[in-house]
Amino acid sequence: MSKLIKALFLISILTLGVSCQKEDASKSTISKDGHSQSKSKVYYTCSMHPQIKEDKPGKCPICHMNLTKIEIDDDEDDQVTTVVPEKDIWQCKEFPDVTSESEDVCPMDGTPMVMKPKENKAAKVVAKVKLRKAQLKHFSPDFFPVTSMKMTKRIRLLGSVLQSEEKESNIPARIGGRVEKVYVKSTGSMVKVGDPVIDLYSPKLITAGEEYLLARKSYTKSKSKEFKDMLNQSIERLKLWGIKSFQFEKWYKKGKIPRQITIYSNATGIVRVRNATVGKYFKEGQNFFELSDLADVWVEMDVYEHDSSLIKIGQKVELEFTAIPGEKLVGEIDFVNPVLDRKSRTLKVRATIENASGKLKPGMIANAVLNLDIEGMPLVVPRTAIIDTGKRKVVWTKVSGKSFQAKTIHAGYESEGYVEIKHGLMEGEEVVIEGSFLLDAQAQLFGGYEDMKESKSSGHNH
Repeated sequence: MSKLIKALFLISILTLGVSCQKEDASKSTISKDGHSQSKSKVYYTCSMHPQIKEDKPGKCPICHMNLTKIEIDDDEDDQVTTVVPEKDIWQCKEFPDVTSESEDVCPMDGTPMVMKPKENKAAKVVAKVKLRKAQLKHFSPDFFPVTSMKMTKRIRLLGSVLQSEEKESNIPARIGGRVEKVYVKSTGSMVKVGDPVIDLYSPKLITAGEEYLLARKSYTKSKSKEFKDMLNQSIERLKLWGIKSFQFEKWYKKGKIPRQITIYSNATGIVRVRNATVGKYFKEGQNFFELSDLADVWVEMDVYEHDSSLIKIGQKVELEFTAIPGEKLVGEIDFVNPVLDRKSRTLKVRATIENASGKLKPGMIANAVLNLDIEGMPLVVPRTAIIDTGKRKVVWTKVSGKSFQAKTIHAGYESEGYVEIKHGLMEGEEVVIEGSFLLDAQAQLFGGYEDMKESKSSGHNH
């Protein structure tokens, strides 16, 4: 009996061995050197029209290009495209945190629930590629783990120097009269406080001067309160009309009022407008001269729309000027226009720069740099990891040693070669930073991206 059992056991082992050999033979072939090789499927396709598949060499019937040989190992999956479906979510209109996977009535207030807006199509797997062994021999991708880091955005701006409106001033006519002499030669002249600017003939001013002389002489003789009050009123009137103390002291010593009375500057600056000319009559309130004080100047800059939300009052800006090479000045943003320019889609911002030396002239061009810290610690990837079609942004991530998948992402700010990832990737995921275009070509060769197929089928052009 024991011999019979042994014989049956031996037969079963032999049978199993034969079946395994047959199964292995169906999967592999023996090379000349005795090593087993995987069977492969071979077909020919057009690189421009991947829908063309032939079992022998030839030319593409559409573009007449030579067909490309494609060899796929049996033990490897064909390239496939997988899409993660988006579920419809319903939410309470007044309580958006209360959600449901089906249309229902809000349990909070009994109102009908509404569909939650679909988020950006980030975090969507749009294609998967599994490379063959032969491809891996020539494919050496570089990877970068998705990392959270502090970002500093460097914004370069072009600006121009302007006169500060806060430093603009006027030399007005405080009393009517005719200009007899002009001391300021031309526009662009520098005028300082206390400089003579014109000689004015004003009957009203001459009369006020004579009243001053009379009141002073009378007070000197009698020392009465009445004459003292009259004298003080005369002095205040003359000062109000721009006459200096040393002028009416001189009048008192000489005992007479000059026919032409000199008017002195009450401000410092560069003459922007020279209204005063000999013989011209000025009414009270009209300006003899208009001045700009260039001790402080404005630098006005244009910020592009996509950076406009980052600009805030108080930020430091580094400035360089072609006219003063090698010198770098630092200003502070003190004005941000609340409205974008409709045509240029830019935002006007301004910094005030100290200019005591007078080196900066209105009209000069400024090259400005803003170094801004992005809030938080966002996830980032190198810019080279992103394939940007203009319609969407895609990155390829590593699944295994030979498997990769493409994901759409929602990108944020870019800085120093790194791009903020708002949606679509998780920290630690490895993204392809060199070799992604080969994966992209492979995906295109085997049917393209699923979301692009959906777009075309729905009649949209991308």
